[in-house]
Amino acid sequence: MELIFATHNQHKLEEVKKLFPSDIILKSLNDIGCAEEIPETGKTFEENARIKADYVTSHYALPCFADDSGLLVDALDGAPGVYSARYAGPQKNPDDNMRKLLEAMNDATDRSARFHSVIALNMNNAHRVFKGTVEGDITTEKRGTDGFGYDPIFRPKGYERTFAELSTQTKNSISHRGKAMRQLITYLKQQL
Repeated sequence: MELIFATHNQHKLEEVKKLFPSDIILKSLNDIGCAEEIPETGKTFEENARIKADYVTSHYALPCFADDSGLLVDALDGAPGVYSARYAGPQKNPDDNMRKLLEAMNDATDRSARFHSVIALNMNNAHRVFKGTVEGDITTEKRGTDGFGYDPIFRPKGYERTFAELSTQTKNSISHRGKAMRQLITYLKQQL
């Protein structure tokens, strides 16, 4: 079975591929020649994920899933939320985003946060949604070199290391996206 993951992010694609069984061939937007940036105009993670999955299915007639994930910080009233990727501007630069977040939290005593992920699947005109969340906190400085996005400043609850300091296998076992992906994979296996 071939399935499109609506992403241009190579780091995200490689992380997710490690979760999928070998009988599901995962392809990215780049693999199908979709160079355009699909606009994320929704007000929620679920709306954005559906927009991306539906776009690919309607324009390329291929089964597709998309995720929209973000970081919600309590001290910032849930920001950056759905604007996580473009928190510091439309250039979507992770270092700029982390710098802005750390500056906004400079005097914060409550550093609790969570990553939330919503996956929307559009397959055979059937729509399904899968969700995952991981609790944690924001560190005071970047630590680690693995992962992507806010991983160097997010420490999951129960761990001393940030996502960027954990192995991909450990991160996938506890992460928001890993939780939602396992639900998706279970559903896909039932369909096969």
